[in-house]
Amino acid sequence: MLLPFVLTAILASVGADYDDSLARNIMFPLASAAYGLGDTIQQCLDKHLPGTKLSFRAEVRCDSTYKDTCSGYTFIDDKSTRIGLVFKGTDKILQLSEETHSLLQDPAVPFKDGGMLWNKSGLGADVQRLSAAHPDYTLYITGHSLGASMSALAVVRIAKNKIHPVDKIINYNFGEPRTGDKQFASLFDSLKVIMQIRHRYRVIHDKDLIPHTPFPSMGYQHHATEVFYENNMTPGSPFVVCKEQEDPKCSNKHKFDLNFADDHFHYFNLDVVNYGQSGCTKTT
Repeated sequence: MLLPFVLTAILASVGADYDDSLARNIMFPLASAAYGLGDTIQQCLDKHLPGTKLSFRAEVRCDSTYKDTCSGYTFIDDKSTRIGLVFKGTDKILQLSEETHSLLQDPAVPFKDGGMLWNKSGLGADVQRLSAAHPDYTLYITGHSLGASMSALAVVRIAKNKIHPVDKIINYNFGEPRTGDKQFASLFDSLKVIMQIRHRYRVIHDKDLIPHTPFPSMGYQHHATEVFYENNMTPGSPFVVCKEQEDPKCSNKHKFDLNFADDHFHYFNLDVVNYGQSGCTKTT
């Protein structure tokens, strides 16, 4: 067990590493691209990470209605020595409503490695193939909304099972809901502290509702570390790095006047879904 002051000191050093340019110009476009298909994903990669090639894309049905899907993709860039795993989030208000209802009504379940998207679609196998072939490459992991939760779970799986060296992992998520309970949050943060995953952040836009669900009263708790933009996130906008799991100086300061469409679907002054589906060309 780490002493509290030791844990705080280590988390403080982690927060100092947050890179707005990396989040804005690399990780966010990757997360946004997941809302597109193969051709548009490659267009986003060509624009933001020239030389990067789409490796694999998978899509499976994922909610109780069996109408909505979850998807993700992998990529590789030999010149810049990086590989990536990206998860798609919620792309429709109705799907978001379905997921929110599920989050608020369904009981929590024990954490298990994987899931259908990882285990059944070939996505997990491609991550393992890329990592085995390139253990010295940096692994980028990201997602928005539901994709951010899947990204967080993937980080735990990859680190816990030593699929890729943890000092080569970069994980920025956007608009992540509370993914697990206090036990999961502690597991996640102990992995970061003990195994030195230095670049691990939840980026939250102002009054985005989704990071406030499910509720702490239901047993859910955020993992660290949050980066909070209380503005429109245009270039040069200030942000606050909060090192605690549920820090009142960041998004938890907002209890009311939260919203779905405005802040959840707009990060860095771009529509997350439209930007990705357009091949990272549509800026409004």
